[in-house]
Amino acid sequence: MELNIDGVGFSYPSKKVLNDVSANFEGPQLVAILGPNGVGKSTLIHCIDRILKPSEGHVMLDGKDTYEYHMKEMAKKVGYVPYASSDMFPMSVVDAVLLGRHPHSNWKSTKDDVRLVFSVLKRLGIDDLAKSQFNELSAGQHQKVMLARGLVQEPEIMLLDEPTANLDVKHQLGVTRILRDIAHEDGVLIIMICHDLNIAAKYADSIIMMKDGTIFATGTPEEVLIEENIRAVYDVECRIIEDQGRPHVILRECEY
Repeated sequence: MELNIDGVGFSYPSKKVLNDVSANFEGPQLVAILGPNGVGKSTLIHCIDRILKPSEGHVMLDGKDTYEYHMKEMAKKVGYVPYASSDMFPMSVVDAVLLGRHPHSNWKSTKDDVRLVFSVLKRLGIDDLAKSQFNELSAGQHQKVMLARGLVQEPEIMLLDEPTANLDVKHQLGVTRILRDIAHEDGVLIIMICHDLNIAAKYADSIIMMKDGTIFATGTPEEVLIEENIRAVYDVECRIIEDQGRPHVILRECEY
């Protein structure tokens, strides 16, 4: 699967959010999108997934504009896990995750669908929640179930809006490691929005750093996470050291 973002722009009535964003991704990898609040990270994800239609430019999958795909065909290729879900209906975790199989099945779930659900729940370490009520979960558990729903969709490209936002430090590391492993072992292009520079540095294969609605820098963690870029994008001072062959960002206290 090749994803090509070609000159994408997007404007709300009162504000232009994205301006001439271009990037190309080919093959399985974990990509982290970094940048301060309000620079257009979520808007870019929404333009890729057809939640929003670009005002300018195109998003192409294997050389074909995303708007040329039928919705169900698109859902087989691209999965999306939002930052937060309003799905709080009283259903079991298994039933909530089974909703992710809709692009591949009719109204009735098969035994293979159920087996896949339990396999993904086990992979995420939440198989003990299978019979729990979805609307009674903690925020962190809820986030993992939403991730499981996206994974059982078996997309070629998976888009995640801050997938570790409601998780503690241990589970942030664990989930991001699982995402990296899924990308490499299952052949999935995973693109996630991330606010933790060091988690992105530790696990991402590629990083996109955004500023003012466009891409400021892109490349490997070693290429993107340098002091000059962090100063220019985040307006903070830092020091970069090496940890286990990856850059590690030490932030310095700043004055507001």
